[in-house]
Amino acid sequence: MDIITQGIAGAVLAQAGADRQKGMATAIGFAAGLLPDADVLIRSADDPLLALEFHRQFSHSLLFIPVGGLIAALLLWPFVRRHSGFLRLYLYALSGYSAGGILDACTSFGTQLLWPFSDARIAWSLVPVVDPLLSLSLCALLVAGWRRRQRIYPITAIGFALVYLALAHAQQQASYAVQQQLAEARGHIIEQSVVKPTLGNIVLWRSVYRYGERYHVDAIRVGFDGSIRVFEGQSVARYRPDVSGHTRLSQQSVDIARFNKLSQGYLVRHPDEEHVIGDIRYAMLPDSVSPLWGIRLDSGSPDSHVDEVTFRKTDAETRRLFFGMLLDKQSVHSQN
Repeated sequence: MDIITQGIAGAVLAQAGADRQKGMATAIGFAAGLLPDADVLIRSADDPLLALEFHRQFSHSLLFIPVGGLIAALLLWPFVRRHSGFLRLYLYALSGYSAGGILDACTSFGTQLLWPFSDARIAWSLVPVVDPLLSLSLCALLVAGWRRRQRIYPITAIGFALVYLALAHAQQQASYAVQQQLAEARGHIIEQSVVKPTLGNIVLWRSVYRYGERYHVDAIRVGFDGSIRVFEGQSVARYRPDVSGHTRLSQQSVDIARFNKLSQGYLVRHPDEEHVIGDIRYAMLPDSVSPLWGIRLDSGSPDSHVDEVTFRKTDAETRRLFFGMLLDKQSVHSQN
């Protein structure tokens, strides 16, 4: 999730566990909830992929939660030592820090929850990174709990989040069912697939599946009333890193392999950028085959690191198409 929502979730958990000092528990939980994303500071100007590899890695691991809570408590101790004992501070910080990894695993990028035992990135793809309905609801209940000093509000916030995630799971499963129907109608057998929510909602979903050597992309709208609308997209050839016959891999070949792992194999060549390899799971429009981000190769410098590139096109036409699909306007027609 976005960092502010992680802070809010951390504050909710700390507030729910506080029998008194609601204000202090809220502040500590919020600060501790932000700490897991301090991993964004791990980066290299020469190696853009380093930041991606460490983002949502050890700092988001379940095993690291007690350590992360301790680090947060030590950082906050000089500010609260006159108002609280260290054990109470640690419990609040532990509660706040624990929200980070689980919440991020509910999004689609992937979180190494089982590090160091496994480097697999767990991504349940239930909610978007930015979800205003979830964030604002948690924030409203958090503020109510802080002002009225009653535990019922943060407990209600936790209950709301669980119900919301359950609803998102139901929406996702409905989208997977539609994806399967689309593949069968096309005579395809799905070999690899993902369905993920689009920005800010759990109504409009991006469907990506692989059949043979092509990825097929569609947008699926699942209304809360049970209505289904499909916006059929296009297909794009799968990109396979080729390292056969090389006695020594170039740095760019190594970086392609690293990016392939980060993208869980969902690699394609950008249709409009000859030297860009992108992650087909992400795009500005849910039915588009133009990746949102990727890496740019430099054939003239094979031993230099690749560059990371993003394509966040947010012009009026892109917004019109997106909201047209989200709001189920019949006039929407996207050319990819």
